[in-house]
Amino acid sequence: MVTSPPVTVRAVACALTLTPSSRLNQASFRNCLAQRRRGPARCSGKQAAVVEDEEETASTREAKNGEEGKGRGAQGWFALDTVGLDILSIALPAALALAADPIAALVDTAFVGHLGSAELAAVGVSISVFNLVSKLFNVPLLNVTTSFVAEQQAMDNDYAGSREGYDFPRSPEELTPKRKFLPAVSTSLALAAGIGLMETVALIFGSGTLMDMIGIPIDSPMRIPAEQFLTFRAYGAPPIVVALAAQGAFRGLMDTKTPLYAVGVGNLVNVILDAILVFPLGFGVRGAALATVTSEYVIACILLWKLNSKVVIFSRNVIGGGIIHYLKSGGLLIGRTIAVLLTMTLSTSLAAREGPVPMAGHQLCLQVWLTISLLNDALALAGQALLASEYAKGNYKQARLVLYRVLQIGSVTGIALAVALFFGFGSFSVLFTNDPAVLDIAKSGVWFVTISQPINAIAFVIDGLYYGVSDFAYAAYSMFFVGAISSAFLLAAAPKLGLGGIWSGLVLFMSLRAAAGFWRLGSKGGPWKHIWSDTELISDKK
Repeated sequence: MVTSPPVTVRAVACALTLTPSSRLNQASFRNCLAQRRRGPARCSGKQAAVVEDEEETASTREAKNGEEGKGRGAQGWFALDTVGLDILSIALPAALALAADPIAALVDTAFVGHLGSAELAAVGVSISVFNLVSKLFNVPLLNVTTSFVAEQQAMDNDYAGSREGYDFPRSPEELTPKRKFLPAVSTSLALAAGIGLMETVALIFGSGTLMDMIGIPIDSPMRIPAEQFLTFRAYGAPPIVVALAAQGAFRGLMDTKTPLYAVGVGNLVNVILDAILVFPLGFGVRGAALATVTSEYVIACILLWKLNSKVVIFSRNVIGGGIIHYLKSGGLLIGRTIAVLLTMTLSTSLAAREGPVPMAGHQLCLQVWLTISLLNDALALAGQALLASEYAKGNYKQARLVLYRVLQIGSVTGIALAVALFFGFGSFSVLFTNDPAVLDIAKSGVWFVTISQPINAIAFVIDGLYYGVSDFAYAAYSMFFVGAISSAFLLAAAPKLGLGGIWSGLVLFMSLRAAAGFWRLGSKGGPWKHIWSDTELISDKK
């Protein structure tokens, strides 16, 4: 059997940091996809034998990493070997790509914080409600689009012969290397546009009801600015979802450089408009929302413009079957996202009932907490990509090494973030408000933010490991259980302990996520039984 040369981990890292303008990168990616289909995790009811040259490649890679880790044990604790460098090379650009919305929220918080504590608290409530509605499909849509686009690119390059899975119709149009037709792109963008429009309608006409549900009464000083901010932000729902679908398509095409440029330009527009609209023109909270929405449209337009130069982004060939595949694949992740958002929104609702000043202090801590989690999310993405590659090819020893490395780097990152926050939060917090009462409350919450950082890092990294071996069911069901326990604790502790009880509940939430992850890894159940086994795939031929 003749096979194409397997893609290396270094090639994956390079593909994530550079725009693949040459055919070489595309060929490497197709080879990777072709090899992944031979692994047990991507097959439907049967396993394919590993060909000899793939065995040699896996053995060579494992031997190389074995020599690098020699004398340090199987884990090679904190060794900056090729696997560690690959993780970092993927995680660093991923952190920048993930930073768009939280950075925009931080910019809004910084400007609105100088309007007053009521306005700052109102923006915090509005952002929480907006996230509950608009981010419901973010993670599922992004991951599913990336997968489908990557698979269809392989189909268009004659790697569909052994494909067993999603079967999108091919376009009758003549395909060119410069501009291809991939039905997954059109389907995801159409689905994103529909979802975005529904979110806009729900947020505009349901803003009052949502405020009542979250615990902001009509006579509260937060009610009017919160509704104003939420109503204006509602118009930004379509570009957010469309931009996420476009980013998923770019990832499937192995191009993460273009999304970085788009995000950078959009955030620059947001900062400039905030500086003009909030104070000089006197728009206040509405100005901050308008600046954010404008930046979101800028990001979406840039992404669609660049994507249209690579593929056909709109086509009549979008059919219901494609959308059904998206909904089926993302169903578990949507449920998991709901569990996370409900727990986080409950904590914000309980904080809002403490009053404008406590809510403002809580919002300041929460925004810092969420923004810092971007680094952990990036590590999760790196672990997911590398683990999925090695697992699907049956390189279980290498997969274990990836697992160890990403957990080690996550632990170090979490400790470093905790130290940085503990010593730098006081100086950092004055950028968002000059209200002494709000600052005092925020400083009291820094203990919880600091303590939770190592726990957060491990929890996020384990999420990426779930996705790397397609352990979506456990990821979803465990989150339902963790969310229920944490929500019960929040409801019991918040009335008695105030903000301290709320932050204790959030720390418990992340701790249970990490504990559930460690239990799953140690149980050796489901797909993890292969990771902890030294049995090679070739033995299955007997």
